Amino acid sequence: MTTSLHPAQSTRVNQELDLRIGGTFERGGGETFPVHNPATEEIIAEVAAATPAQIERATAIARAGLDRDEMGDAKERSAALDRLADVFEAHADEILAISVNEIGTPVSTAKGLHVDTPISVLRWMAQGALTDRTEHLGVFDGPPASESIVIHRPAGVIAGIAAYNYPLLFAAIKVGAAYAAGCPSVLLSSPNAPLGILNFGRYVQEAGWPESSVSVLAGGVDVAQHLISRPEVAKVSFTGSVPAGKAVMTTAAQGLRDVVLELGGKSAAIVLPTAHVEAVVEPIHSRYLRNAGQGCASPTRILLHRSQYDAFVDASREYFDSVAVGDPWDTRTLVGPVISERHRQSVLAHIGNALSDGGTVLARGHEPQATGWWVPPTLIGGLANDARCNQEEIFGPVASVQVYDTVDEAIAIANDSTFGLHATVWGPHDEAMEIAPRLDVGQVSINGGGPKRPDAPNGGWKNSGIGREFGEAGIREFLEPVHIQWPVT
Repeated sequence: MTTSLHPAQSTRVNQELDLRIGGTFERGGGETFPVHNPATEEIIAEVAAATPAQIERATAIARAGLDRDEMGDAKERSAALDRLADVFEAHADEILAISVNEIGTPVSTAKGLHVDTPISVLRWMAQGALTDRTEHLGVFDGPPASESIVIHRPAGVIAGIAAYNYPLLFAAIKVGAAYAAGCPSVLLSSPNAPLGILNFGRYVQEAGWPESSVSVLAGGVDVAQHLISRPEVAKVSFTGSVPAGKAVMTTAAQGLRDVVLELGGKSAAIVLPTAHVEAVVEPIHSRYLRNAGQGCASPTRILLHRSQYDAFVDASREYFDSVAVGDPWDTRTLVGPVISERHRQSVLAHIGNALSDGGTVLARGHEPQATGWWVPPTLIGGLANDARCNQEEIFGPVASVQVYDTVDEAIAIANDSTFGLHATVWGPHDEAMEIAPRLDVGQVSINGGGPKRPDAPNGGWKNSGIGREFGEAGIREFLEPVHIQWPVT
């Protein structure tokens, strides 16, 4: 299918609507579902879900390819990952357009989030595929004396299930790490955003990957459950909500399958008493407002020293007045729509709960009076940390402000959460570095941190998930260690 990007754009998108099963493309045989542009509410495509038979063929092809050693050696896999990154670069405009149109990410941030970061992940995985992970344990005195090495073998067929907010990044993380480890994948899109993932199947084909290395499916919960339960699947890599993650884990447990779960977050942003308050307002708010707040690491619990509260709120009101909300193709826009009307209602319900619990709206941004699933940027105050607004992941352009009197109290508030994915600390570097190891999270960003590193592990504590993605840790999730031992004299 070929579609226009936007009335103001002349380029066109070659949109794949078929599933990739092994090396062939075919229409899904299951229920057809619409894909909407969340900024216009228009149906931009219709996609057919995979049937149980199609799922079973995909997993069987992957397992057979692994048994026939079709994944290639380390050098071949590295070259294939680099070729896939080349294909991403060649289709950068197309990927950008799909991301803006099916997710609603503003074009002002979409290139970095949906194009550049996946490419950097694929490039890093290409190098990671070349790493010799053999461990030489040396001689063990015994008696009797022996020597050992530990080698690492591919874990098997990987079922990758992507969330809607960064689909091609999740494809690069899951498929890229699995293939670097020598594992084939069956990748399933979110029904909210299948178009980028379906095109991923075409990109893999264009990059000349082995036919059995990747299959790409579309569908909902029933497709995911059938995929996870297939006996050929050795491990499941899932990104999504906590309830969905628990369901994935329950299904996987029936076959004693391992899981990698990247789930939700309720990240704290600690503003130290010595921080320059006005200087941190824009970077804190813009971090969770991008992608309309639909990011697991969004710093949506803002912790301020009591003396900073008034200045921060005043500056936040000015900032919210200046934030552009609207057409994601407008380069001035920071906040686009949320993914669906259902999700919009969910976010608005969270705001309503906060107000009914005694909170107040401290700042509110613009809401376009036009078609689209819009939620105005909203800053809430007046609630204790145990309030629903401060404990539940909202996944929208909504944050809260709390005050503390001591830094120890701020750390305690930050850690008082069922999540543990990410935290940010703002203030003098040395002070922030002392605090970072005391936070119960998988990543701490100091004064904004930096761009997403493909070589650094990503994952969380508590309800934020199990296992790690990105970097060496991400590849090792798809490897099984094998101890080899022999006697010596």
